[in-house]
Amino acid sequence: MQRIDILAIESSCDETAAAVVRNGREVLSNIIYSQIDLHSLYGGVVPEIASRNHIQTIDRVVGAALKEAKASLSDMDGVAVTAGPGLVGALLVGLSFAKGLAFAAGKPLYGIHHIKGHVAANYIEHPDLKPPFLCLIVSGGHTNLVLAKDYMDFQIIGKTVDDAAGEAFDKVARSMGLGYPGGPLIDKISREGNERAISFPKAKVHANPYDFSFSGLKSAVLNYQNIAAMKKEAIFLPDLAASFQRAVVEVLTEHALKAAEEYAVDTVALAGGVAANSCLRRTLKEEGKKKGIRILYPSLRYCTDNAAMIASAAYFECLAGNVSRPDLNASPGWSL
Repeated sequence: MQRIDILAIESSCDETAAAVVRNGREVLSNIIYSQIDLHSLYGGVVPEIASRNHIQTIDRVVGAALKEAKASLSDMDGVAVTAGPGLVGALLVGLSFAKGLAFAAGKPLYGIHHIKGHVAANYIEHPDLKPPFLCLIVSGGHTNLVLAKDYMDFQIIGKTVDDAAGEAFDKVARSMGLGYPGGPLIDKISREGNERAISFPKAKVHANPYDFSFSGLKSAVLNYQNIAAMKKEAIFLPDLAASFQRAVVEVLTEHALKAAEEYAVDTVALAGGVAANSCLRRTLKEEGKKKGIRILYPSLRYCTDNAAMIASAAYFECLAGNVSRPDLNASPGWSL
């Protein structure tokens, strides 16, 4: 098999990342510089701060990725970069840098869809994984149920109609005074609580039974807190966190497994930052086993935004000869 090494850059939100991946599945390096400490002061990502920080760190991060891989730019068979969706300023930093590298070294450029990257994270973790399979992508900006028909052929089965699941975690965590990012904090405190203590609604989108809606659940949690405050009743935060988390997880699990049965696939893969949630992993695994459906998910380091997943997705673009044009632009609202 021909050896193909791809250098990839990811800067769609608040992580500056670079990686070198061989043949789409073997990670030679994966460097991630997180801006969480900067944005936690504001309770969420500030786009202008994110963009400026990418500019300050991207050169060092790319250099570190090549050094860890014991390779040079001339050794690469292509340069890949997230072209969208994401924050436009943040995307432009990574895209401009990648275009400069590709032009200077005479290497092909591959502009990669961020969601395709999250799907590809599972190829790194599970070398035997091949389409078709269903992928549940759950993050701060995305909640998508995608049928991977082939390595580059995707069909969106369901998507969020309002807040993404990760966004709901962040907003609920902020209302509870837990801080940012909300997902890991709610996951941690939920382990001390009773997930059946409070009954929260699970919205159904009648136009498409596989679509997601979490804004109503978020509002229900806020209303619960407001009513308790008016009555001067104390709230046991672990119970509140666990009950909210359970409501999110049940919806995600039900949609994914029902879709897997309808579309006759025996594998559901998890991806995205919320794929690191221990309750979601456990529940999907348990319920999937009952239905004979294999549940896969990446290691925690490949759940959050990273460049290894972008390099993996680019490998299949490379095999297909899908080289991006030099005038490739950032596409913050790029649909799959």
